[in-house]
Amino acid sequence: MDHNEEDLHHVTITAFGPKAEIEIDGARIETSAVRAYNVSHFAGEKPEIVLHVADREEAQWSGLARVAVVDLPDPGPAAAVFLDAIDPEVLERAALTRPDLGTEPYSLTKAMLTQLGEWARGL
Repeated sequence: MDHNEEDLHHVTITAFGPKAEIEIDGARIETSAVRAYNVSHFAGEKPEIVLHVADREEAQWSGLARVAVVDLPDPGPAAAVFLDAIDPEVLERAALTRPDLGTEPYSLTKAMLTQLGEWARGL
């Protein structure tokens, strides 16, 4: 089937709380194949939908709806920059003073990982 990038297709997105059903020209897109979607429409331009693929190896797409399938960047380099900026003494002190620090094996490691996650989310 030939498609022109300028062709528009009928897209239906029905959101149910944290889940959504997506159809392109009446064909349902498997919800497990899409991790997220963005819809934008600027004045004077055609609407655009960006689907973020959950598992690129198993995703199958047929047809176009001015849809761009994006491959999210590898989080490794950003995580490395974040971890390089961590002061080990500050991390250890923060983990040791956490109220959820337990006494079971690996509880300090768990507390450190929890602390790093909170810092990464800006908490």
